[in-house]
Amino acid sequence: MATRVLDIEQHMLLLELEPPFDKRDVQLARRRMAKRWHPDIAPPGRQFEHERHLKAINEAADQLERLAETSRGGRVSRNAVRAGAAAARKAREEAGRRAYEDEQRSREEAKERAAHDPFGSRVPDHSIVHRYARCISYPEWGVGTVSGIYFSGQDDEVQQWARVRFSHGVRTVPAGSMRFVDFSKPDPAAERVERFMTAAQHAMAEGDYSLAAQRLVYARDAEPRNVGVLRLMTLAFWQAGNLDAAARSVRDWARADRERPAAHRFAARIYEDMGAIDLAAEAAHRAAQCGPQDAGAWERLGRLRLRLLDRDGAREALERAVRIAPSVEGLLDLALARSLSGDHGGEISACEQATQLDPDSAEAWSRYAHALARSDRIGECIAACNRALELRPDPEVEELLARAVEMEQRLLVAASRA
Repeated sequence: MATRVLDIEQHMLLLELEPPFDKRDVQLARRRMAKRWHPDIAPPGRQFEHERHLKAINEAADQLERLAETSRGGRVSRNAVRAGAAAARKAREEAGRRAYEDEQRSREEAKERAAHDPFGSRVPDHSIVHRYARCISYPEWGVGTVSGIYFSGQDDEVQQWARVRFSHGVRTVPAGSMRFVDFSKPDPAAERVERFMTAAQHAMAEGDYSLAAQRLVYARDAEPRNVGVLRLMTLAFWQAGNLDAAARSVRDWARADRERPAAHRFAARIYEDMGAIDLAAEAAHRAAQCGPQDAGAWERLGRLRLRLLDRDGAREALERAVRIAPSVEGLLDLALARSLSGDHGGEISACEQATQLDPDSAEAWSRYAHALARSDRIGECIAACNRALELRPDPEVEELLARAVEMEQRLLVAASRA
């Protein structure tokens, strides 16, 4: 039992006493208050109230007398009163906090019982003693003890429920979702994987990727090199925003499935989201090597190398992607790589190919116009600017067009004078 803290402020209020004080001051205050609150002088019908108040006064006086006897010099100072009052306030705050926490805990327990144990006070319609089962929908709950079967609803809407006690508490679940456990037979790893994979897919369908990842960890523990489990676990961690766990999962997946590019493609995207561009480029390179005819893999590798300022490596990867299956994005990235390498003619050529591949791409025409502006092909630059502006308004292209027209006029004036 906790030691009771003397509430000196309350006692002094009851006795109408001010600090500093000694034992004699307390005795005088007790007599003064006794004369005021004695039951014999109470108004009719107020005797009981006076008795209670006088009892409280006497208890407070006894406490203060003992305090004065144990104080230095037999006198309680103002500082001692302040210190005692602070201790009493702290004790009241702590008691209030504990009471609040107990109340919140009781409410949570009542809420959980109402949500998960609605049949707790009802006799089972069909009793089952010491029967062990798993919930198919929540396999992470483990094995529970079924204490009874209950029915709700009427006629065609009758539902059958099982009340099961798991390690984390009682849960009431549809009886059809329970699978009874026979401990005389071992639980095969394949069955555990199937059980947790199914539950994880349900969680992902509901958008709860964190729960899906937790369930897939159990499936992974049953079969550590199951490629399907590792792939789904990587996706679940990634969608849940847990990039560190997703990186560990994709690493295990890549080790278990080295010859296929899927794991390396996922790894490249995850590392890129983490900001580890060098690791992302290495993973993208492995993905491209595993799928040498995948133009998208070479394009991703080229873009990552551009971010690492590896101009030659980026150009090599992007040129390979263009040879396999050219795309507007790949050609424009190749144009950037060639420009950074100082190959201005190659930049113009790549941009021109992009406009030919998609004549309605405003981005391709804009990049083509900017590339031409750095050459002596002013007329073609003006035509490219006009085409880009037809497709989409762009202040930069408008400014470039104005400069190109002005330059063309100066060239015409110079030619006419010559």
